[in-house]
Amino acid sequence: MLVNTKARIGVFSIALGAYLPQFPSLVPEFEGQYEAFTKTIPDTVEIVDGGIVTTKELAQAAGDKFRAADVDLVIMQLLTYATSYNMLPAVRDLDVPVVLVNIQKKKAPDYENTDTATWLGELYACGAVGEMVADLERAGKRHAVITGVVEGGDPQVQAEIEAWCRAAQVRRRFRDTNLAQIGRPYPGMMDLYIDETNLYHRMFLYTKQFDWEKMWAIADGITDEEAIRAKAQDILDTFEIEGGGTIEKVWEMARYVVAFEQWVKKEQIAFIASHYDGFAQGKAGVLDSMLIPAFSMLIKQGIACAVEGDIKVAMAMSILKTISGTGQLSEMYSIDFEKDICIIGHSGSGDADISEKKPTMKIVPVFHGKTGGGYLTQFYPHLGPVTYLGITQGRDGRFKFVVAEGVNEPGPIFTFGDTNMRTRFSCGAREFCNKWSEAGPTHHMAAATGRHIDTILKVAKIFNVPVDIITR
Repeated sequence: MLVNTKARIGVFSIALGAYLPQFPSLVPEFEGQYEAFTKTIPDTVEIVDGGIVTTKELAQAAGDKFRAADVDLVIMQLLTYATSYNMLPAVRDLDVPVVLVNIQKKKAPDYENTDTATWLGELYACGAVGEMVADLERAGKRHAVITGVVEGGDPQVQAEIEAWCRAAQVRRRFRDTNLAQIGRPYPGMMDLYIDETNLYHRMFLYTKQFDWEKMWAIADGITDEEAIRAKAQDILDTFEIEGGGTIEKVWEMARYVVAFEQWVKKEQIAFIASHYDGFAQGKAGVLDSMLIPAFSMLIKQGIACAVEGDIKVAMAMSILKTISGTGQLSEMYSIDFEKDICIIGHSGSGDADISEKKPTMKIVPVFHGKTGGGYLTQFYPHLGPVTYLGITQGRDGRFKFVVAEGVNEPGPIFTFGDTNMRTRFSCGAREFCNKWSEAGPTHHMAAATGRHIDTILKVAKIFNVPVDIITR
């Protein structure tokens, strides 16, 4: 990604201190289990190590460390039974979910040959889970439980831990990067309008406003011909250009992409929501004509670029790109009632990673509903499972996620230069349109390859936002 972030995960384990002097063999046993557990945390995140907690004082010390590091998530391993005071001081002052990992060392007891130390050390993690959740509830803390076993390996536990880490990465990306708003939303699309102060308070995302006059001049200082040539080749490698593509044909576009990349890094931007509604003449016309493929090149590198000034769909695109590797802006395009499928897509910038074949680029004399003309890009989304995520707001300003899973099917698509896909939903096209619309989303949503509702629910728990699940 052009702008990198790394989630910070507070990790610690708990055991009852009273057991340790009674059964000295538990100390090396727990140390070995905790060391092995920390190795299951993926290296895509930064571990803030709270250690093995056996007293209230150790829990307080772990909490101080987590708070100082501004962790995005806490993962707690239960080694054996422990009282809740081993946990609560570590998380009391945090506003992030606590994931309780209840992994038993052995698959099953050897009943006749199990002594008390073996039971406590290798078979009794489950004893405290209910107590922990009861007290997290009373403390108003968000929580989740993962239960599994160490012996023989447990892919389900590992998958859950990795999904939580991907979800935590969304929070870190929102906190550490900025959103660039260029221009303003498309006039009259009031579902897209947003209070940027409320956005910062509720979703941690800071908005930087940029005028188009500044953006028109962004490439004036780009003179490195080697860098421009390399970027031009990257564009040709990414897109099939109608009428044939050459380095010279995309030279000016490449110059702007190089400039945008430098700007993104300097301003720490991971989200861009833009709309131009001017006369599209001179420099404005040159830039406006090539924005769609230029921003597509940024999306390819992890920067969520949304058309029509839609900040909320930029957030949805970034969430899906972060947790799944793909994030394509979409909207309801049409319904094929004969086939009972929804046609879903959008004109504008797109994500090359969602395309099963090389995306195409062509020049059109006019952008529908927008000023000027220029390059349109069409992407060809995968066939198979697909996830849609919309982000909206209620009358109280609180954000809400709207999600659905479906299946992209083969068949004819529109050929006028806009990305579109044929999605079948388990509830049927008519009912999907009704339910999705009744959830009150904006008219844009993001799409990603695969099924990701379970991970989106984790993201929602981290941000403390409600989720409407339309269909799975």
